[in-house]
Amino acid sequence: MNIPFSGGCACGSVRYTVVREPIAMINCHCRDCQLSSGAPFASGIIVKTADLEIMGTPKTYAVRASSGGLTTRSFCPDCGTPLFTQSEAYSQVTSIRFPSLDDISDFKPTLDIYTASGQKWVCLDQTIPHFPQSPQQPNERDA
Repeated sequence: MNIPFSGGCACGSVRYTVVREPIAMINCHCRDCQLSSGAPFASGIIVKTADLEIMGTPKTYAVRASSGGLTTRSFCPDCGTPLFTQSEAYSQVTSIRFPSLDDISDFKPTLDIYTASGQKWVCLDQTIPHFPQSPQQPNERDA
């Protein structure tokens, strides 16, 4: 991935830049990601929150995950483009929704998480690791 990298919403009201290499690139199959993405999983780039500069003001919506913690989703208040996800349990990192990248060809998933919640008809890439839950918190069912 070229550093820095940037992206934003469809209408241009919210833009972001990341100044350091991402921590990981994931596909999350938890039920909350399915609902929020309208797809069988959500793909994201995990970055240190301190490395993310946001221009504009996204709207947020928080949900209580099955772990009991809050997950906050950020999206453009004008066009509705999903942009970021932050977990109360991991406030030092932010997940950026990959479709919002200026260059989506830079996205290459490194793992699949919450595959226990995944749809049986989704074909997982057998060349990357799969985790039934989160690799950090194996007792959780959803992110």
